[in-house]
Amino acid sequence: MLDIQFIRDNKELVETKASQKGYPVNLNRLLELDNLIREKIPKLDDILNQRNNLASQISNRPPTQDEINKGRGLKEDAANIDKEINSLKFEFNIELKKVPNMPLEQVPVGQSEDDNQVIKKVGDIKTNDFTPVNHWEIIDALNLIDKKRAAKVAGSRFVYLKGGIVRMQFAIINWVIDKLSDEQFVDSIIKENNLNIVAKPFTLILPPAMVNTNSYQATTRLDAEDVTYKLADDELWMNASAEHSLCNMYQDEIIPESELPLRYLGYATSFRREAGSYGKDTEGIIRLHQFDKLEIEVFSNSESGLDEHRLLVALEEYFINQLNLPYEVMEKCTADIGKPNAKGVDINIWFPGQSKYRETHSADYMTDYQARSTKTRYRDKDGKVRYVHNNDATVFAFSRILAAIMENYQTKEGKIFVPEVIRNYMGGINQL
Repeated sequence: MLDIQFIRDNKELVETKASQKGYPVNLNRLLELDNLIREKIPKLDDILNQRNNLASQISNRPPTQDEINKGRGLKEDAANIDKEINSLKFEFNIELKKVPNMPLEQVPVGQSEDDNQVIKKVGDIKTNDFTPVNHWEIIDALNLIDKKRAAKVAGSRFVYLKGGIVRMQFAIINWVIDKLSDEQFVDSIIKENNLNIVAKPFTLILPPAMVNTNSYQATTRLDAEDVTYKLADDELWMNASAEHSLCNMYQDEIIPESELPLRYLGYATSFRREAGSYGKDTEGIIRLHQFDKLEIEVFSNSESGLDEHRLLVALEEYFINQLNLPYEVMEKCTADIGKPNAKGVDINIWFPGQSKYRETHSADYMTDYQARSTKTRYRDKDGKVRYVHNNDATVFAFSRILAAIMENYQTKEGKIFVPEVIRNYMGGINQL
């Protein structure tokens, strides 16, 4: 959520930025509710003070009938005003949650994802002496996937992955863990990118696969209609991405600033309904209901939040570069960064079998918007309590990165070369 004082002081700016992100807001009603609440709270405080004074006066003697009547009247008045305040606060919170985070100045203004800006392209697209095919043709021919039996067991958009492609996934996982748990490696990326943040490694974490309703709503990521599965008999939702049960792990807590940044590398099996995507990517493993992800979540102070975001993008690029995959980095526009984000970057890898770049990575910077909702704070060196800044980023969504490797490392004979950087994690296997 946004700070209400910021909205009071910057009403026109907030309206403009919210419009640029495509979120209609009614700030007139929001501020009207804010004023009504602020007017009624002193009235309630005054009545409560009167009740306390009356209680003090009669603490050592029986009350008179007039005092009894006065006490009853004050109690009734307090209950009525408290009810009015709670009703106003309920509507106020609904309106406040409709207000999106403010995009940073460097975020391009746009009306759709078509207005995202490619800021660089890296790597050469190979010229093959054969026509590359889609990854699903390769994986099927090599008997590394079984969709029919998965459909029998779980339904469409579920798969059994088998053999070498599974081993490749775990090879990538172990490679990433070795890198991100190494303080010297993290320090080298920080120095290469001239970032003013500490060289602290990432802690590996297995987050819960389910999130309760209140915690999920606090993340501002719960999209019940299009994305998230809910358990029928419980107030629990299946995790749609590892960061959805990472960003709220410190909710309602105050973290000593000396512990920041907290950098986590989360591994999770994730679940998405993918409503609205029927007919798209049905043949491959790009858009499944179940997939595995390595995701980063960072809690930092306000001064280092943007550099933490830059670190995460740099790490994404490092891993893609090491896999020798051509890619483009895209600065997302205001209409595409999402409600809680102040800035967002996507990375798209080249898929030769489809002759196009496809999104494989994202990095999102929330400033303190998410933390205001989760009530995740830190105490600075002067003792002041502030809201943390949240960052999250994809290290690898495995259905997508495996598809990208298959298409870029396919051979004329229909085999898949194993990228050199992970061969040591594959027991020396260099081809599937």
